[in-house]
Amino acid sequence: MTEPVPETEPEQSATESAAGAGGLAVRNRPSREARADADEAFLVELGQRVRRMRAVRGMSRKVLAQVSGISERYIAQLESGQGNVSIMLLRRVAEATGAPIEDLVGEETAASADWQVIRDHLRSATPEMVAEVKALLAGERPAGPRMVADQRIAVDRVALIGLRGAGKSTLGQLVAERLGWPFVELNKEIEREHGFAITEILNLYGQDGYRRLERATLKRLIEQPGPMLLATGGGIVAEPVTFELLLASYFTIWVRTSPAEHMSRVREQGDLRPMANDKAAMAELITILSSREPLYARARTQLDTSGVTVDASATRLFALIQSYCAVGCPWQSRNRGAKG
Repeated sequence: MTEPVPETEPEQSATESAAGAGGLAVRNRPSREARADADEAFLVELGQRVRRMRAVRGMSRKVLAQVSGISERYIAQLESGQGNVSIMLLRRVAEATGAPIEDLVGEETAASADWQVIRDHLRSATPEMVAEVKALLAGERPAGPRMVADQRIAVDRVALIGLRGAGKSTLGQLVAERLGWPFVELNKEIEREHGFAITEILNLYGQDGYRRLERATLKRLIEQPGPMLLATGGGIVAEPVTFELLLASYFTIWVRTSPAEHMSRVREQGDLRPMANDKAAMAELITILSSREPLYARARTQLDTSGVTVDASATRLFALIQSYCAVGCPWQSRNRGAKG
């Protein structure tokens, strides 16, 4: 006796059949409209990253166009989310700003800043150091004790950060004399060591080359004994590893002022980099300042010089440093040096 043949199931549509066989991806596949919306959102985000990246590095659209060889009009379209960008053009934008291309197209998370520092450290790490990091991240090795805040900072090491025109050099020189400390300007140290002006260094080596020299000079200054009041370039915050090194080695103070005062002071100095001959100079300055503000805000404290005289600002800066150092900081430094 033959076994009964089971009844056949009703015929399914191709989509239902695929879903029934584990093909939920087919059923949930985004529509053409949804995909177009996602692409548009990505282009908008990409444009914002390009604008933020050049602003943090203090580059106007005109400067970025000149360095990258891409038209200023196209860069404007790209930043507005309208650019149909190719990977080669993205590569040129990244090279011109001295940033890795993955910072333009990678996933942005809350840990992006930490990831940039870790990534850049890994690039220069020895195989043994990489192996140790891998073991630590994999839980194969216990983590060591956490470093207490300010543990690495010498009591008599203070650095001023902020956009040019805020008063770092003027106030730094005045307060250093009052403290009896050496006053050091990082950019002048770079120029002295390499025999070129900063503009020439940028022309010869680009943003990436300049940032490498900046980090090397900062490391040398950190190793130099004795007290120091250091004024940094406004764009030091653009290089995550260098900025982390600064924050870990100096008591940092953000010297700030209003965009209008930034502009007037820079014009008085006769230095309009990177806004020379730019009709949208104020708009560019505001973009640069707003892009850097979250980075400058990582300083230990702030000094706002808006509408304040030089003498009054210098007195306030001296008080900030004295408060950090505690009473007798300069004498403490001299005594330590004499005993050594």
